[in-house]
Amino acid sequence: MPFDPAEPYNALPLLPPKTDLETKAVLKKAIAANKSLAELKGLGQTIPNQTMLVNTITLQEAQASSEIENIITTADALFRAFSAKTGQIDPATKEVLRYREAIWDGYQALKSKPTLTTNLFIQIVQTIKKNQAGIRNMPGTKIASDRTGEMIYAPPEGEEVIREKLKNLEEYIHAENKIDPLIKLAVIHYQFEAIHPFSDGNGRTGRILCILYLTQQNLLELPVLYLSQYIINRKSDYYRLLREVTEKSQWEPWVLFMLEAVENTAVQTKQKIIAIRGLMKQTLLEAKEKLPSRVYSKELIELLFKQPYTKVQFLVDEGLAERKTAADYLKVLETKGFIQSKKLGKELLYLNQKLYDLLSR
Repeated sequence: MPFDPAEPYNALPLLPPKTDLETKAVLKKAIAANKSLAELKGLGQTIPNQTMLVNTITLQEAQASSEIENIITTADALFRAFSAKTGQIDPATKEVLRYREAIWDGYQALKSKPTLTTNLFIQIVQTIKKNQAGIRNMPGTKIASDRTGEMIYAPPEGEEVIREKLKNLEEYIHAENKIDPLIKLAVIHYQFEAIHPFSDGNGRTGRILCILYLTQQNLLELPVLYLSQYIINRKSDYYRLLREVTEKSQWEPWVLFMLEAVENTAVQTKQKIIAIRGLMKQTLLEAKEKLPSRVYSKELIELLFKQPYTKVQFLVDEGLAERKTAADYLKVLETKGFIQSKKLGKELLYLNQKLYDLLSR
């Protein structure tokens, strides 16, 4: 029966795909992608403060992934909101912060129980949307082209059908077979997007699932692959290749696209980590030279790299100083040009401008 974009795709084939995924081109690309990912994993382990990577890179991933869904906020608004206690955060920024929270919660859940399940997918989408969303049970979900309004896909309908497809996806994720995990990643991502199990938040949940799968497979130590930027830069190819799997069972171009996304993103993320590490090393040397000995400590400078904005409470929470002394330390750091103070509501935040510039590139 030919594919009809107007009809619910309840005939979405179960996994594994009935085709040879491991073509010569795919295997060659998988080797390169695995190499880049292994280098990224190794580099991440050399960072003294792992929280820094999780905070800075997952916030950027959150921003880019949300931008794909036309939820737009600025890096500055995001970093400020992440550091401040204020109710004055616009809805888009709040939604992006929830994406970052969903990555982190999913990662923590995997550490205690290393299985990717339908319940975990639901937990992720509920965090992103801040509601009690469950599996789609209303008919009539259609996906249309942003550009032309033309109907391009109707996902499977009926909660029982959707849960059956998700159960099959779970089984495929955890099946013991010899297929390269990065090739499986491409299949998993396609299948989740094709099932489209929720009324909203499917794209973001699917992209979080990719990152969590890589940590579950021990290909990444931390959920720090900045995958969404690659998809933004090639958004039309991304959606076209997804459609070609559905309409023509053309798996190879899609798998190659996802392998290139992993390789390219791993290289970019690695370069970003090297740059952060270099900037931190340079800042430590300058701080040792310029700061009074009563203020300087390695831990204090490293704190400035947890995220671009810091504040008195962060120093107190880290046990670096009491409130009054912490405020004094930050004033000295500002005087010496390491940070700049910015008022947000009643709070005083301090920006590490060099780190912010590096992350915003």
